[in-house]
Amino acid sequence: MAIVGHNNLNAKLVLLGDMGAGKSSLVLRFVKGQFLEFQESTIGAAFFSQTLAVSDATVKFEIWDTAGQERYHSLAPMYYRGAAAAIIVYDITSAESFARAKKWVQELQKQGNPNMVMALAGNKADLEDKRKVTAEESQQPNCPNSTSVSLKENQSLARSSMC
Repeated sequence: MAIVGHNNLNAKLVLLGDMGAGKSSLVLRFVKGQFLEFQESTIGAAFFSQTLAVSDATVKFEIWDTAGQERYHSLAPMYYRGAAAAIIVYDITSAESFARAKKWVQELQKQGNPNMVMALAGNKADLEDKRKVTAEESQQPNCPNSTSVSLKENQSLARSSMC
C-alpha cells in the first residue's frame, strides 16, 4: 500500500518474474544507475529504497526484489502483500519466462492488493535476434500495449505497459 503524509508518499514495490529475467538489473538501474553484466542470483529477496521528487511530492519506493527460482515462489505473497505496485519482468528470449510472467499477473489479480498498479516488462530487447516472445504475443487482454526494454542498454522502463 501507499502511505501518504505531508506531500510524502511511501510506496511498496515488488519485482516478480523468472530467474534470469532481469529483476535485479532493473532495481540496480533504478536505484544506483548501474548495470552488471554478471549478476548473482537473488536468494529469497533483496530490499532497496529509492526516493524521487514528483511534482510537489516526495515518493519513497520500498522495493522488494524477489528471487525467481521456483523453490522461492511460496515466499512471494509475503513480499507482494500490501504492495502498491508490482513489476513483472520476463525475458523476451524465453517463452517459458513469459508464460510464468502471465501466471504472476494472474496470481496478483487474484491475491494481490486490488488497487495494485502492475507493469509487465519484457527485458533483453538488446537480444532482438534471439527473441522468442513476439511483440504480438506480449499483448495481453489485461495488459495492452506491452513493450520490451533493455536494462543493459538503459532503455526506459517507462515504456513498459501497465496492466
